[in-house]
Amino acid sequence: MKELSKASATWLQVEAGSAGQRVDNYLTKRLKGVPKSHIYRILRSGEVRVNSRRIGPDHRLAEGDRLRVPPIRTSRPRTPPRPSSRRLDARIIHEDESLLVIDKPAGAAVHGGSGVSYGIVEQLRLERPEAPFLELVHRLDRDTSGVLMLAKKRPALTAMHRELREGRVRKFYSVLIKGRWTDTTRSVRLPLDKRVLPSGERRVGVSASGVPSHTVFRLQRRWSGYSLLEAELKTGRTHQIRVHLAHLGFPIAGDDKYGDFALNKALAHEGLPRMFLHAHRIIARHPSTGAPLTLEAPLPAELEAFLAQLDAAGRSHAAAH
Repeated sequence: MKELSKASATWLQVEAGSAGQRVDNYLTKRLKGVPKSHIYRILRSGEVRVNSRRIGPDHRLAEGDRLRVPPIRTSRPRTPPRPSSRRLDARIIHEDESLLVIDKPAGAAVHGGSGVSYGIVEQLRLERPEAPFLELVHRLDRDTSGVLMLAKKRPALTAMHRELREGRVRKFYSVLIKGRWTDTTRSVRLPLDKRVLPSGERRVGVSASGVPSHTVFRLQRRWSGYSLLEAELKTGRTHQIRVHLAHLGFPIAGDDKYGDFALNKALAHEGLPRMFLHAHRIIARHPSTGAPLTLEAPLPAELEAFLAQLDAAGRSHAAAH
């Protein structure tokens, strides 16, 4: 149940951590409970002023700018949800004044939405109340584990987003597929189209009218019926690795959205309770110093254990023959 409150005209002063941010994104973050459509309406109508001047939604703010925000009716939850009081169970891979990099566990959403009120970024903000700024540099699917980067300063976030757009961040994943993969290296370019089902679920498929999407796959190991690949993302589309492999006839083991559902059920009984997709390495430049960064997360124990089972089954099969 929500209650309406009448707000008065407000003056906001832009802090250093928000310098360089678009005004529409800044207001979306500051005006909790206000629909984006309303924020864009007051921007287009000129009711929002920066330093007494009219601006558009794409105007970028500078430290010390003064914003006048008109009176707005906002809807606020009576009892807003809160993140868990338990600390996030995630190993810190790297941390400095600009970046926080963690080894994200499988099953944890990176942000609120998609059926969860709070995700990793909200939980980390709760655990670090002294941090003035903490934002995701990129995203991982809820069921994907591995290297996840967060920015601790607005300039670091802007710099990393520029590096991502210009293709200077290399992201590598470990992925176990059903089937016998034969190519040592295979470059896959299949355009992807994203749609939202009436339920709100996002689905992605290969489509000639989709956006260009490029993944490079490298064979690591093979067993009877399975192959372990390294996938390097050349573009960063939603569910890109999962959809490319499913379209090629090599579904990811444990993928409950695009995979082999009968196989997944059997795998859950055989010791693989999750999707075998792990972000194991990111190579990038530090956003402040430009120094090279190699950020790595080893395979989680449950994935290592399943590979050990495949090794053992292979040895048993060889002994029987």
